[in-house]
Amino acid sequence: MRSFKILHIDTNHPCLIEALGDAGFDNHLGHKLERRAILSVIDQYDGVVIRSRIKIDREFIDHAKSLKFIARVGAGLDAIDVFYAQEKGIELISAPEGNSNAVGEHAMGFVLSLMNRLNPADRQVKSGQWQREINRGEELKGKTVGIIGYGHMGQSFAKKLSGFDCRVLCHDILPDKSDQYAEQVPLETLFEQAQILSLHTPLTPQTRALVNKAFIDCFAHPFYLINTARGQSVVTQDLVNALNSGQILGAGLDVIEYEKSSFEALFTEDTPPALKALLAMDQVILSPHIAGWTHQSKERLSRVIADKIKKRFQ
Repeated sequence: MRSFKILHIDTNHPCLIEALGDAGFDNHLGHKLERRAILSVIDQYDGVVIRSRIKIDREFIDHAKSLKFIARVGAGLDAIDVFYAQEKGIELISAPEGNSNAVGEHAMGFVLSLMNRLNPADRQVKSGQWQREINRGEELKGKTVGIIGYGHMGQSFAKKLSGFDCRVLCHDILPDKSDQYAEQVPLETLFEQAQILSLHTPLTPQTRALVNKAFIDCFAHPFYLINTARGQSVVTQDLVNALNSGQILGAGLDVIEYEKSSFEALFTEDTPPALKALLAMDQVILSPHIAGWTHQSKERLSRVIADKIKKRFQ
C-alpha cells in the first residue's frame, strides 16, 4: 500500500515536515509551483497543506480527485471554498489555537499605543518636538471593551485585558460564550456601552463590510477600533469619515480592505483615496497582517497542524 502523500504549497516552519515525515507521511514540496502546475498534479495527493498563496476553489477541488484533507497553517479558511470541499467529503483542518496568543498580544499593543498616543509622540520627539499636552493619554482602567467574535482570538485578547481593571463584553453568533474574562451580550448592549471595539471574526457574508457607516452610527460613545481579523470587514471610506468626525477616536489595523487574498501585498500600486487618507492620520496605527505571525506562533501553528493531521490520518 502506498504511503499517504501530502503536497505542501507554502513554506512553513520546518518542524511541520519533520514531524509528518517521522510519522510516515510522504511529503512533497510545492512552494515554487504555480497554480497550473499544482492543478496538473494535485490528483496524486491525499492531503494538501496551505497558508494563503493559492485559492482552493471549485476548480482546484475538482482536480483533487484523491484529496482527503486540506490543512491551513493559520486560523481562517476564507481561501477555501468550504462548502464545496465538505460536499466532496474533504476534511478541513486549521489551527486557530496556534496563533491566538500572538493576536491577543498584538491587539493589546494597539489599544495601549492608541490610547497613549505613543506613535505620534515618538515621531514628534524624534523630529525635535516636545509636546506634552497634546499627547496626554487615556487610561484603560474603567473603560468598557467590546469584542465581536469570541473564539480563540477573542478569548486570548479578553484574558490579557483582565489585568487592566476594565469591563469586557463579547458578542458571538454562538450562545453561552461568557467566561471569567468576558460577559456575552446582544449587539445592542455592545453598541450602548463599548468604548473600545476589537474584531476577531472570520470573513463570512455576515462579517464582510460589517463596520460600515450604519454600524458605526449605532454606537452611543466615540470608540477606538481594533481589527486583527480580516480587512474586508471594515469599509475604509466609512472608517476615514468616522475618524474625521470623531465618532471613532483611533484605529489599530493589522489588516486592510485592499489586501490581496494571499495577504502578501495590497491589491494595487494605485493607492485608493480612502487608504491615502488613512495613511496620513496620526490616530491610526497600521501593521502588515502580522498579528498572528510571531516567531513563536510560526512554530506553534506548524506543530498544531502536524498533530491534527497525525491524530486523524496516521
